[in-house]
Parts: sequence; structure tokens; C-alpha cells
Amino acid sequence: MVKRTKNKNIKLKQNKNNIFRFSAISLLVIFSFFTLPTLKNFLDKNLNFERSIISNAGINFDQELEKRKKILDGQAETKTKNLSLKNIFADIDFFSTDDEGQNSIRFDARTIEQLFKDTNYNLEKVRETKLVNIGNKIDHLPKEIKSIDSTKKRKRLFIQIVLPLIVEENAKIRLDRKELFRILGKNINTQKEKNWLKEKFKQYGLSDGDFYSLKVRMDEIPVSLALAQAAKETGWGTSRFAQEGNALFGQWTWNGEGIRPAGVDKDAKHKVARFAVLKASVRAYQRNLNTHSSYIEFRKERAIQRDNDEKLDSLKLVNYLDKYAETGQQYIDVLKKIIKQNSLTDFDDVNVMPTSNKTKKLI
Repeated sequence: MVKRTKNKNIKLKQNKNNIFRFSAISLLVIFSFFTLPTLKNFLDKNLNFERSIISNAGINFDQELEKRKKILDGQAETKTKNLSLKNIFADIDFFSTDDEGQNSIRFDARTIEQLFKDTNYNLEKVRETKLVNIGNKIDHLPKEIKSIDSTKKRKRLFIQIVLPLIVEENAKIRLDRKELFRILGKNINTQKEKNWLKEKFKQYGLSDGDFYSLKVRMDEIPVSLALAQAAKETGWGTSRFAQEGNALFGQWTWNGEGIRPAGVDKDAKHKVARFAVLKASVRAYQRNLNTHSSYIEFRKERAIQRDNDEKLDSLKLVNYLDKYAETGQQYIDVLKKIIKQNSLTDFDDVNVMPTSNKTKKLI
């Protein structure tokens, strides 16, 4: 052990000028992992998780860290003991992310479970606090979820992955809805407010000035309902569409990129829509229920519930989703069963954990 350490120190001295030169592959691997949105909120807090990520990439995290510390200690009186990981790895852009997931990486189930453990994220705590950290977002379902023998464990992991995505998108809609009613309560609107309204009319497929329809369409989808549909459409994350295309809700597309269902007629033009990341699938699902003509009655019932007590009831709203699947009433019955058996309504009043000024605005 002593001899190996001595040789290592000699080698470092001899190659002092080359310490900054890492292989291109190593740099790309490190860059990819440290630019993930999933890790942004946990840098410097979860050393064990970062170590496992780098180790899984075939890089010795401790050696890499020590190399950089020695380099920094020899520069302009820098003392690494007071530096964060972000500063030690300063040549890596930790916060360079692609919203559509082009730079995202699919983690295996074990790594995701470790992330959730290290950040103290569990469904029991969410049920108790009614808060979820949207920093726990995962871009892709792990392939290993199909191999988890325990149904209970597989369901838990699936909910943990999908829940923050749904809660965040609902929070954004809730924020927009609050802004809409604020604007409508004014006698005179600024140009900025007018432009915002114009953008929202377009987003929800409405003509300018149709305020009544905008109020009806701009609303949340109950978390329990979204989770149940995602579970049903993907077989709790095991379906080919979910694994290959991040498709959580089985939405069809006729003119976009998609995945052709197995056994479908060769003349069929529809495919299952493909998404770059899971959250894009959630966003598209919400837009579908909030704009498509097949769900007018769903939106009417939701508006009635809002007018009555402001609380959305997924077990009533689900009755208006018979057109979502060809099985109609049978589809509704299955969704109700999923909601009840898994106590999904516990998550309907879950909100975004205020971990920063940005997320506080979403509450």
C-alpha cells in the first residue's frame, strides 16, 4: 500500500504539466453526468450519489477529486477545503441543460433509488407533508423497472418518478390560472398583459377574447387521475412505448414522430407519440385533456367542481374519459380501481416543495 502511494506521488510530480489533460471520453462522460437537471439541486449535498454516478461511468471519483484538489492547492493560494464540488470541477458547466432532454441520460433503477434515498424522497413523507421536491425529476424510466419482481416495489418506483412531473406541470397551470384571474379583475390591462393573454389563447387553441373558454380550459388535471392513466397506459412503466418513447399516456400522432403499435394494420397511419423526456409527455397529456373536443364534458364537470368548492374530484371526473380508450366504460372502471387500490387521491393536494425562490412562485 505504501509503495503504491509513493509511486503515485512520483508519477504526479513528473506529470504536473499534464494533469489537466483528461481523455476526451472521460471529459464527455463527466460533462454528461454533471449537466443533468436531475443532479442540479443535489451537488455538494450528496457526495455518495455523485461518487456512484462517476464510478458507474468507469471513473474513480476519489482519484479524480484528489487530482483536482492538488491542482487547485498549487494555484494562487487557493484552498480546496473551502471549495464546493462545483468550484472544484469549475471547467465543467454544471448547469448546462437541454430542456428537451437531448443531453439527458437514462439512469438504472438502482441509481434512481439511491438518488431518492439520498434526498430523503419517499411516498410516505410526501403523503405526510403534502410536498414534493421537483428537483427529483427523472427524464427516462429505467429499463430495469420491467424486471422488478415485487409489484409493490415497481409501483412505488413508478409513482416516485412520475409524481414530481405531474405536480410541477399542475403548479405551472395553477400559476397561469392565478395570473389570468388577476388580469381579468383589472379594468385596464398593460400591453404586457395583453400579449400574455394572446399567447394563452393560442396555447389553449382558442380565439382571442374567448375568456369563458380559457377559464374552463386553463386548469389542472388531478394528480391521482394522471397517475392512474399513466399506470394504465404503460403497465406501471413497463410498456414498449414508455421505454422507447417516454410515452406515459399512449397518445396517438398522425403527423409526428412516433412508435408503430405491434400488430396494427399496415395501412394504419397513426402511431403512439414519442417524446424526448417524460415531462414532455405529461405536458402533452394535459394539453390533450384541456383542448381536445373529445373531453368537453370532462372540462365542464371540472368547471362545475371549481364553482362549488374549488376541489377537484378525480373519481367523478374519470367518468368523462370514456372516449380516451376504445374500451370506454371498462377503461373508466379500471382507472377507478387503480386510484382506489393505490390510494392515489392522497397526492391530489401535493404541492411543490419551496426549495428556491423559483419554486416558491409555483406554490
